[in-house]
Amino acid sequence: MVAIVASPLSHDLAVAVTREVAKAGGVPLALMGSEEIMRAFFDGADDETLAIEPAHTRAATEKCDAFIFIRSPMNIKAMANVDPKRIILYSKTNQEIQAIRLSKKWCLTVHPCLTLAQQANMSMDEYQDFVYGATLIDWEEESKNLFLMKEHLERHSDIRYVGPETDLYAKTEGRIWIASDGKRNLPSGEVFTAPIEDSVEGKIYFDIPFLQQGKVIEGVRLTFEKGEVVDFSAEKSEGTLKTIIETD
Repeated sequence: MVAIVASPLSHDLAVAVTREVAKAGGVPLALMGSEEIMRAFFDGADDETLAIEPAHTRAATEKCDAFIFIRSPMNIKAMANVDPKRIILYSKTNQEIQAIRLSKKWCLTVHPCLTLAQQANMSMDEYQDFVYGATLIDWEEESKNLFLMKEHLERHSDIRYVGPETDLYAKTEGRIWIASDGKRNLPSGEVFTAPIEDSVEGKIYFDIPFLQQGKVIEGVRLTFEKGEVVDFSAEKSEGTLKTIIETD
């Protein structure tokens, strides 16, 4: 039982994936949605509705054996004017369902579209080449390199990042390092872990903007003491950053 979660702009890839799932003996469940549909839900729902766990979504999640997510957004800013606290409420409501989903087989990828090409300041051809070039590689060979990095990091008990306006320290002893070698996210290629929570000390500056809750946040500066953010600022969308930081 395979759920294929896609958007209208990724229809062609969803069709191709459905065909391959069927060839492998899987039974597909195609779920199509968009940022505008989600925005319509937030526009119409009060907080009581946002706090209702969707029983039909839970049932489908529990019955599915695998999930394939295809991201191809129509409007990355659709959620920009929604109160971040309401988005967080919705996320908390669906937290258990998300945990069930992540406990099963899943893969997430991106299907090139004009929305993402514009965000990357590229033509469609350039963006397609960029995505396919990062995705269609020899993952067996790349996995060897990622696991060498993983093994190197596991031999150490701490890590320190030093850069422009950045000097951040954290302990990692006993933590598991993961080599993301194309089995979950595509494109992939990260080697990551989580630090010991109360060990993070120092400051960090993010010079690359990122999208969160429909808003672009730029120029983020964070200061940590004993694992907690004690000071922060952003050159753009600081209010959204504040809401995120203040959320448990």
